[in-house]
Amino acid sequence: MRRSHRSRDRVLTTPEGISVPVTVASRGSRLGALLLDLTFIALLIGLTTTALILMAGGIGAFAIQVEKTTALGHALQFLVIVWIVIMFLFRNAYFLFFELGPRGATPGKRLSGIRIAARDGGRLTAEMVIARNLLRDVELFLPLIFIMQAGVESGMGWLAAAGWFAIFLLFPLFNRDALRAGDVIAGTWVLERPRRKLEAALSVSRDRAAQSRTERNDSAPARRGYRFEEAELAVYGEYELQALERVLRDDRSQSLDSVYQTIANKIGRTDGWNDERAFLEDYYTQLRARLEAGMRMGRRKADKFSGTQG
Repeated sequence: MRRSHRSRDRVLTTPEGISVPVTVASRGSRLGALLLDLTFIALLIGLTTTALILMAGGIGAFAIQVEKTTALGHALQFLVIVWIVIMFLFRNAYFLFFELGPRGATPGKRLSGIRIAARDGGRLTAEMVIARNLLRDVELFLPLIFIMQAGVESGMGWLAAAGWFAIFLLFPLFNRDALRAGDVIAGTWVLERPRRKLEAALSVSRDRAAQSRTERNDSAPARRGYRFEEAELAVYGEYELQALERVLRDDRSQSLDSVYQTIANKIGRTDGWNDERAFLEDYYTQLRARLEAGMRMGRRKADKFSGTQG
């Protein structure tokens, strides 16, 4: 089990040049999430259909009572149209709505502890989400067209449908990241979400950070401190904080310089030149304090693209 988990470990490089360790979701968790979402969709369809049937019964009773059968026919046609539109939205908009949200995950994915992410480390765009979900229709529903065109009793129709299902259902088994065809085209993958709270996710404790600073200060002259305004700290969230923590822990000069350049340009600061590590340490400490204070007040900022969530 442990070896299998390590085989799914990857390093994601963000556009800022920050390397972030991630874990690709297992095929089992992805299948479980899909089954959960299909169950939720079926429940929503059942509840909506029941509500519309009850509504149609009430309209029918009223129309018969006032002897207006023409109005009854128009009302029932309208309800049928409403039902068709709602079924279309449940089948397509369900995934788009939730995966375009700040969490990047449907309810099934959230319960399974996984989420959608862009493979290039950038922001998950609407085009990516739409592309991967349109391919789901091709994967799952095109075989039904084969059967309907060839006829239910056609052996060739069922054979073509079975072959199509096999190609796309087995596709994740033949690539190391368990990618669907939709993921390949959209440039996305599915990752495990961290199951820990913010304090646990930030693996370097205050004591260790303080000890590290003390050790450096013992062999170096006292350095200047950097103070950052609220607007400068509000730029980034938990995701970037964890990535910055990793860069500081790895202590590679090239990464420190690259990340310093990115953050300094983002917040409009130039006073950390040739003092990049000290600048980044102070930014990390103050950003962490801000995020932890917000979490205690019930507010969280997942990353630089999302607003504060209450």
